[in-house]
Amino acid sequence: MQLIKVEDKLSGSKEGLKIIESAIKAQKVSTLGLATGSTPETLYAEFIKSDIDTSEITTVNLDEYVGLAADDPNSYHYYMNDLLFSKKKFKESYLPDGLAKDAEAECNRYEAILNEHPVDIQILGIGTNGHIGFNEPGTSFDSLTHKVLLTESTREANKIYFEKEEDVPTHAYSMGIKSILNAKKIILLAFGKSKAEAIKATVNGPITEDCPASALQNHPDVTIIVDNEAASLL
Repeated sequence: MQLIKVEDKLSGSKEGLKIIESAIKAQKVSTLGLATGSTPETLYAEFIKSDIDTSEITTVNLDEYVGLAADDPNSYHYYMNDLLFSKKKFKESYLPDGLAKDAEAECNRYEAILNEHPVDIQILGIGTNGHIGFNEPGTSFDSLTHKVLLTESTREANKIYFEKEEDVPTHAYSMGIKSILNAKKIILLAFGKSKAEAIKATVNGPITEDCPASALQNHPDVTIIVDNEAASLL
């Protein structure tokens, strides 16, 4: 596990992009795993400004809310199109279908996509409770793509994106922890004091399902990029 400390979110995003750009130019990336939320927004903005050719790169996303259509402004389909896909050309892009009628079938479908397109680099954020994707504390490290009941803390953190608190979905589809760890390389970004406890548990804590991100200690190629506040408890 490599730890890179930076001054701020912009510096961290640029460091992350350097790693991705180097791998793409070395032709070591066919599939890029993407995250949503506020953490990777600056990384995607830097990606758009770059001249990196992504026309032969496939993308897969970590998660999607259950019950939201792809064109819903609060869906992760919409988020990705708005922030990245409408401005940068990729070969093809996959996200779970929030309107799938059969949850088990949708999870199996998406896991098959991941098997067909093994992830070369997976971008991650981290929740204040150590969740990665929507894998909340207590999620099995052997989990594959699954339907998740979101915790109140996660729904609370995400309500800023919704007009009313009751509009925040209660469930989501998420790559499982095993699905995430199948990536050849993982880049985790964390910025701000609110992430300090989670980063401490991820890097120095025991490997436990109480902190889903601690599973990253078992992966052979993880880079964690943090600002000074997120690294303050290390």
